[in-house]
Amino acid sequence: MTTLWNRRSTVVMAALVGVTGCAGVGDAGASATARTRVSVPAAASPAPGSSTPAAPPTGPASSASATPSSVTPSSAPVSPAPGNGPTPSPSGPPPFSAKIDKVSRDDVRHSWRPGCPVPLSGLRKITMTYWGFDDQAHTGTLVVNKKVAEDVASVFGKLYDMRYPIRRMEPVDVYKGSDSDSIDADNTSAFNCRNATGSGSWSNHAYGLAVDLNPRENPYVYANGSNAHRNADAFVDRPLKKPGVINSGDRVVRAFEQIGWGWGGSWSGAKDYQHFSVNGR
Repeated sequence: MTTLWNRRSTVVMAALVGVTGCAGVGDAGASATARTRVSVPAAASPAPGSSTPAAPPTGPASSASATPSSVTPSSAPVSPAPGNGPTPSPSGPPPFSAKIDKVSRDDVRHSWRPGCPVPLSGLRKITMTYWGFDDQAHTGTLVVNKKVAEDVASVFGKLYDMRYPIRRMEPVDVYKGSDSDSIDADNTSAFNCRNATGSGSWSNHAYGLAVDLNPRENPYVYANGSNAHRNADAFVDRPLKKPGVINSGDRVVRAFEQIGWGWGGSWSGAKDYQHFSVNGR
């Protein structure tokens, strides 16, 4: 089943419920939550030469003050425009859009295998708009657990609205499942059936319940202050005011907090500044 999200509507999300640590999550993942969409009607313009003002809209004045109500989604999903990104509207960048699809075996040839803690049927790919470091809109793809796909799409819609820049967004299969190569490319990714860094237990990424965001600008920093990727040396210290950097309590952290996800930059000892997950680990 395909789900389409458009920023002309406001997505109201519920926080995920009751997910334990990486080694104990299993296929259950996070609890599914009910969601609604809110339509915001456009105000009518008065006819030329008329002295009668246009009638005010009958719906909410803005998405911030809207009361949630259920609506029927469009029956004809709109696929992202081909090329480097969506086609800009005459008035500026295109609105955010997200399309959620089932994952095939070919989609995850390198990142999934039999024995992984989540089956193929438990994964979804989100094809969505993101804002690039070049100040242009682009289309990227994340593979996540189906139970969090809508929540994750809602967060990236907020990041797009705030023009938070993302270098690239590709499934880790583009890098043949290599987390290290994906990080070196400064690639934002999610699902990868692998163990947690320095652990023999499954990572939250193996369940599709974690996202690594701009890993060059937000490196994994060991407790001694070192990091494994030389292209990230200039981004180790926090706070740091540079494009794409995530700092404690900033809008990026708060956007993930709104769906109940924790940030690796708040860990004691080692810091994983790129990492957001359903249980904070």
